[in-house]
Formats: sequence, structure tokens, C-alpha cells
Amino acid sequence: MCGRYALTSSPAVIAKRFHLLWTPALAPHYNIAPGQMIPVVRQTEQGRGLALMKWGLIPSWAKEASIGMKLINARGETLADKPAFRAAYRRRHCLVPADAFYEWKALAGYKQPYCIRLADDGPFGMAGLWEHWKDPDGVTVETCTIVTVEANALIAQLHERMPLIVAPDNYDAWLAAESKDLPHAVPAEAMRYYPVSRLVSNARNDLSACLDPIDDDA
Repeated sequence: MCGRYALTSSPAVIAKRFHLLWTPALAPHYNIAPGQMIPVVRQTEQGRGLALMKWGLIPSWAKEASIGMKLINARGETLADKPAFRAAYRRRHCLVPADAFYEWKALAGYKQPYCIRLADDGPFGMAGLWEHWKDPDGVTVETCTIVTVEANALIAQLHERMPLIVAPDNYDAWLAAESKDLPHAVPAEAMRYYPVSRLVSNARNDLSACLDPIDDDA
């Protein structure tokens, strides 16, 4: 799954990596949690644009917004079948920019968080879906979810699932929603992970220290 991540690259780097039409005004965040507003990249008639959406997809037919907190992730294997994601999978794909994501592994008496990054520490795009929903006052709310797949050989050491990290060569195809097949993910050998402080376990701790490596026995 993916329940916490970081986006710390400069706006200029993000604009270049995702070929955005403009440079976004984004502050770095080290511990992004579900329910927060997050930047996503989507295709527009003019080109790739960046929008802020609430993390936790609310289907257009939903009666209450609270369902979004149960839909922060979408299993890639069942996107075409699940009513909550079916419409978005057909036509509303996005990329969620990130520099790292976190996963927890159960150890003796506690859960140790780990930071997972690309081997070059550069930003990457996680496959996502977005949706629009009208609240009781008629205001349109845009929300999103992160697509997950079976963990590769590296991440399987921590968890059985992981976000689908899309290789840059596949950005266009994913954003265009032109294929029913999931895009190829970046390989395990292009990724790395290391233990971090349990500060990251509290979403209120949006601190650079969340990304700092610690000793394995700390």
C-alpha cells in the first residue's frame, strides 16, 4: 500500500521532470498523509498541468465524503472491476509526484518505518486516478487515489504491496488512459530503502528529519 510519502524537490525540478506547462508554487513536504491536499499531474487540452486534489478518492455517486479515507489506494489488478474506481480508470488517470514513500515493518514490539526512494534519489511519478464529486452544497471536490501493485523483490522485504511507480517513458500513455494494461513500473534494482525515525509515524511531524536515515538498531 501507500499511506505516507514525501515531495521535496524544487518546483523547477518537478516542472522539468513531468514536462509541466508552468512551474508550480509548491513547498516541500516530508510526511504527506491521506486526507491532505496533494499535487497531481494530469493531461489537459493544453498539455500537462498540475492540480491540487484531496488524497482519498470519492466516487461521483458517493453519498458522503468519508468514503474517501477508505479509498486512498486502488489495487491495480481490479481497477476495471471495482465500482469505486471503474469510471476513473476509463478516463481520469494522473501521476502523483513524490521523492520518497514510507512503509512500516513489524519488529520486536514495534513497527519500524522505512523510507523508499529511487536509487538516484530523484523524483518519480506514482500512478493515480482522480474523480470529481459534488458535496451537499453543490461544490465540486476533486479527489485522487494512488494505484498499488504487488511489491517487487526489494519492497517485498517490507510489505506485500507498493505504489505503481511509472517509468517516465510511460507517462504519456498512462495520462492518456489509452491502454487497459498497467504500465511497466521501475525495476527493483532502480530503488533503495533505509530505516528512518519513528517521527514519521505521526502525520503532524512534517519535518525534514523524517527522511534522515538512522542506524538499523536505533
